Amino acid sequence: MLTDEIHKEIAAKIYHCINEITPMSLLTTAYPDIEIGDSYRIQNYVVASFKEAGSRVKGYKIGLTSKAVQQLVGSTEPNLSPLLDHMFAAEESELARSNWLTPVVESEMAFIIKDRLTGPGVNVADVIRATDFVLPAIEIADFRVARAPGMDARDITADMGAAGGVVLGVNAFSLNDIDILSVKSSLIINEEERAKGMASEVLGNPIVAVAWLANKLSESGTALEPGDVILSGAMHNAQPVEAGDQIIARFDNGLGEIKLSFS
Repeated sequence: MLTDEIHKEIAAKIYHCINEITPMSLLTTAYPDIEIGDSYRIQNYVVASFKEAGSRVKGYKIGLTSKAVQQLVGSTEPNLSPLLDHMFAAEESELARSNWLTPVVESEMAFIIKDRLTGPGVNVADVIRATDFVLPAIEIADFRVARAPGMDARDITADMGAAGGVVLGVNAFSLNDIDILSVKSSLIINEEERAKGMASEVLGNPIVAVAWLANKLSESGTALEPGDVILSGAMHNAQPVEAGDQIIARFDNGLGEIKLSFS
């Protein structure tokens, strides 16, 4: 484990890089002994800096929700990061590409929590009871820590899980009224389908991902609270975006589509 002084130093660098939209080198290169526990402590300090600047936590994102991605970054489980209120944009927004370093977009299912959910021991039934409704969503991910050979889960987790932005759809469904495992999404960029996938590709079931999140948060004494927005994980491979791109995430099962553009 790194010292708390080093945690704070790294967090200050990451906070600076997020605000100034500048990259930084791999943490695992500069600090080869860094552990995933260090990464979460660093992340907590980054979030604290944003809170001091006036932001508030509005929910959480779950990352590394496929076995293939976990193997790629040397992890045996997903990771998590808080979502801050300033990250959210309205559907059909035109967003400045220059607000991110190397943005990528993903289709996801978002869970809106209505009842406090705290682990350990949270299961699928608990998540269903505690969820108000689900929505389609687009996540914008961005990496401040360099996407270089050797990057792994420790780098990504410290870097706020690469959280960059969230756009929520408007068609809401109770989990009792939708077969979430059958939900499909296609990502269309400039009228070309770039990726497609299913909700079942998220840990086999995105509800399982939310249960994992609640249980993981409980290790630090945190719970999911009413109103929290949870991005449950990517339904397909992330796709890069550039200025001028027109994005449509199209979902079936009545969930509709989400549009946004980058200028």
